[in-house]
Amino acid sequence: MTTHISRRSLLGLAGAGVGAVLLGGCADDEPTGLTSPQQIDWWHIQNTDPMLPVWAEMARLYQTRHDKITIEVKPLENEVFKAELAKVTKAGSPPDLFQSWGGGLLREQAEAGLVKDITSEVSPWIGQLLPAALQPYTVDGRIYGIPFDIGMIGFWYNRDLFAEAGITSPPTTWAQLLTTVQKLKSAGIVPIALAGKDKWPGHYYWAYLAMRIGGLGALRQAAEDGNFNTPDFVAAGEHFRQLIDLQPFQPGFRRAEYGSSDGQAAAMGNGEAAMELMGQWAPSIQASSSTSKLGIGGQLGFFTFPTVEGGKGEATDAFGGGNGFAVGRNAPPATVDFLRSLLRSENQRWAAETGAVLPTNLAAVGRIKDPNNQVVAAHLAVASGFQLYLDQAFPPAVGEQINKSVADLIVGSKKPEQIVKDITRVAQKQ
Repeated sequence: MTTHISRRSLLGLAGAGVGAVLLGGCADDEPTGLTSPQQIDWWHIQNTDPMLPVWAEMARLYQTRHDKITIEVKPLENEVFKAELAKVTKAGSPPDLFQSWGGGLLREQAEAGLVKDITSEVSPWIGQLLPAALQPYTVDGRIYGIPFDIGMIGFWYNRDLFAEAGITSPPTTWAQLLTTVQKLKSAGIVPIALAGKDKWPGHYYWAYLAMRIGGLGALRQAAEDGNFNTPDFVAAGEHFRQLIDLQPFQPGFRRAEYGSSDGQAAAMGNGEAAMELMGQWAPSIQASSSTSKLGIGGQLGFFTFPTVEGGKGEATDAFGGGNGFAVGRNAPPATVDFLRSLLRSENQRWAAETGAVLPTNLAAVGRIKDPNNQVVAAHLAVASGFQLYLDQAFPPAVGEQINKSVADLIVGSKKPEQIVKDITRVAQKQ
């Protein structure tokens, strides 16, 4: 099922900090008695600065407080992680603590008995977290994972390159976006960076267009009947083709990965492209992937995905999700306590201050210092609705087909009316 979050549950992301600080101070001391030797195998995808050393230090500090606990940390690149996780879960032996985006895959893992129901263990402290962030990790009323951040997808852009092309303000409609791309190309500037090899970044365009054209109701209906072969989804593909036909992406985009030294984030971080459609983590990955390791600094701006004339979707409907962790079925008892430590207010504040995380602990929300993340949080605070990434919201087979089909659309091997049939065929087998 897709995950829809109401405006009410998102309110407070940007403004809850002052009153919520008291909440963080109410946490009980960590339980004692974790004295039996235990090893926790922890897989995460924050394999670059700034979060790579932060996670490592949090694990080290936890081990210092619990000398019988050993934490084996395994940072993995996103696509490598997905492939590795698929292998070990197929064999029935998931890691003790591992990256999760919730949604359809977590439901499948829960139904297969691969992850622990941690509802009772987290109930004493779960009230410190944003309810909206928990929804993708809740299956039939039970909690199987904990989110450590939440955010949304939007356009990150280079203010200097926009000014160079004579663009005075970000586009607010699809027609204006197409005009913006044309102006950038005329100025000899690469309009958009895209990781074509990874596929998942491309699906953001089609998904957002489907939301803007059909509204969240179209996604909700597709989740119920598995039918994507509708005018709204076809129109999403047709609109995306309008952009693709302008050849807006950097040379070699088909071979480009997201976080590599010559990938999508690096193109933005090195000032080689004017825009990318990406999540709240983009500024930090742009910086760490750039030659200078600093990115473009104050040149970076953010704007929400444009509206489509005549569309049913709201301009304030957001598309995105968050990062979290699930607990493997054979995880030792200390695993949930370690997970709790990662979500403590002081550690969430630490993560927030890196600029790579929009925290889910209410007491840490006010510690968002990065100006870009403050902008994202402000947009989320007034969101009228929320849709989880399609490749996570739906069952894995459907998510994989969406990514593949959109990639086919981008390279021109399939037409809009063909990809919706391919996705529907897979969805109706689930």
